[in-house]
Amino acid sequence: MSALANKHNAVNLSQGFPDFPVDPILSELVFKASRDGHNQYAPMPGLKSLRDGISNIISEIYGVHKDPDKEITVTSGATEALFAAISTVVNPGDEVIMFDPSYDSYEPAVILNGGISVRIPLTFPSYTLDKEKIISAVNKNTKLIILNSPNNPTGALISKEDFNFIKEIVLKNDLYLLSDEVYEHIIFDGLKHYSVLPDEELFKRSFVVSSFGKTFHITGWKVGYCTAPEELTDEFRKIHQFLTFSTSTPFQFALTEYIKDIGKITALKNFYQSKRDYFRGLLERNGLKPFLCSGTYFQLIDYSSISDEYDLDFAARLTKDFGIASIPVSVFYKDKTDNKVLRFCFAKEDKTLDEAAECLKRILR
Repeated sequence: MSALANKHNAVNLSQGFPDFPVDPILSELVFKASRDGHNQYAPMPGLKSLRDGISNIISEIYGVHKDPDKEITVTSGATEALFAAISTVVNPGDEVIMFDPSYDSYEPAVILNGGISVRIPLTFPSYTLDKEKIISAVNKNTKLIILNSPNNPTGALISKEDFNFIKEIVLKNDLYLLSDEVYEHIIFDGLKHYSVLPDEELFKRSFVVSSFGKTFHITGWKVGYCTAPEELTDEFRKIHQFLTFSTSTPFQFALTEYIKDIGKITALKNFYQSKRDYFRGLLERNGLKPFLCSGTYFQLIDYSSISDEYDLDFAARLTKDFGIASIPVSVFYKDKTDNKVLRFCFAKEDKTLDEAAECLKRILR
């Protein structure tokens, strides 16, 4: 969709990256790290100082200590962490449960490790777990469940009830859990993010994946991390070592200094909620129907009252004829389910969102 947007000079709200600048302080810290000579390989698990800082973030936000030496690994983006975690526990013939619509890197990683993906649709339009289908899907071959909250592409959060249900399923059936929490700090309306990190019992069977790229809108830096119990971290690092070995050294030094101010993280929810509210206001004034968005920087829109076109075709027409690019949500489903829903990224400058709203307004004329 980005290629199509570029071809037609469209406003690009498709891919999930911001168009506003990085904090100048962070940029200066990278330059300083490079000037100071930190340009060679970092240690395989990540700089000790950065892992200490991550441990402090977890302690401050979730009230639990995670050992920076034995339980935290810095990775070259969250996607690498997801691949390494899946590779750690999935063997040929193992089944992995994931929930549609789901992030598109999960299934390829499962397949490359000889596993079998079992994709269970979330209940539309609330995007909540279908407990009966999950219970029916679990069998002797099930090895791993992949959970993503806040969810990309839906913006939905897992409820306490559903979180406890997943916990029960994992522990009862001796499964592993991969919790993709890359949007953990982008939560709206005073809602709570139910993370695996403070749940000691569930954490023993889990990998928790986080992303500095998403948190500080530096997606091109590709710096993420995985938090897991020592036994799983030992095996995870054996995979990570031969995927990327280490992650950009000056970026790690810069982040080490930057995250000393926890306020840089806690302020994010208000910043992004203002973006969400601004974009939703534009949509509603134009008569469009935005879904509830409780986290992430993605907004879903129901276009069923405008067109009955397949979402892939409608998204392409929006880009070519009306100058705005989005992502059709059917691409996140195994069976390409078409609910007449598009995903828009609102992590943009207000002027970009204004331009997008003008494009959308023309559809309704």
